[in-house]
Amino acid sequence: MHENSWIQANWSAPPHIKAGCTTRLGGHSQKPYASLNLAMHVGDDPLNVQSNRESLKQYLHLPQEPHWLQQVHGCQVSSDEQVLDEADACMTTQTGRVCVVMTADCLPVLITDKHGRCVAAVHAGWRGLANGAIGQTIKRLPVATEDLLVWLGPAIGPQAFEVGKDVLNSFVELDDRYRESFTTYKNKWLMDIYHAARLQLGMLGVTNVSGGEYCTFENAELFYSYRREKQTGRMASLIWMEL
Repeated sequence: MHENSWIQANWSAPPHIKAGCTTRLGGHSQKPYASLNLAMHVGDDPLNVQSNRESLKQYLHLPQEPHWLQQVHGCQVSSDEQVLDEADACMTTQTGRVCVVMTADCLPVLITDKHGRCVAAVHAGWRGLANGAIGQTIKRLPVATEDLLVWLGPAIGPQAFEVGKDVLNSFVELDDRYRESFTTYKNKWLMDIYHAARLQLGMLGVTNVSGGEYCTFENAELFYSYRREKQTGRMASLIWMEL
């Protein structure tokens, strides 16, 4: 791994909160997974994935192995009380526990509070957003919602995320304000998933939101993109409280 393997979350979290997202650079995997693929479920050589995960642990000085989830575009949350293998979010109030989600266009959402008493990671593609994955996670956090800080990691950008009417309808049926997150494009729509997430967070009472400046689809050098490449690797967004 090298200096371009890791994007540190740019937000106002306390110093003991460590958070950010990997890029595709600096790993052991070969094409089409080149090179820092961290997912076991995409067809990559498991030995290369394990090497990449070990390199990540050493590079970030992780206190323990991250809890790698089997993600299913749902809204289940793995927690200290109920550790789940199949979930799309994880949270903890314990120092040293590493929350992680993997993405390659979907939106990674990292959460803490201004005092750094808890952390969470959410895998929020359009289905996760529509299904309430962020809200389900926030509900479980033992802090006041107005104290929460959120960082939106690299996802597919508003000029590249082409969707059908079914996606538009699924959001407008939840709240008509989501129309602002869509613009017409040919016979379809372009969705601004960052805008939709900020809107949803605002509805939930979260106002301190950072990040959201990347596009995984347009930046092939730094990021995997399932929509661009189909068979490809996954980045990891991680957050933990230092011991």
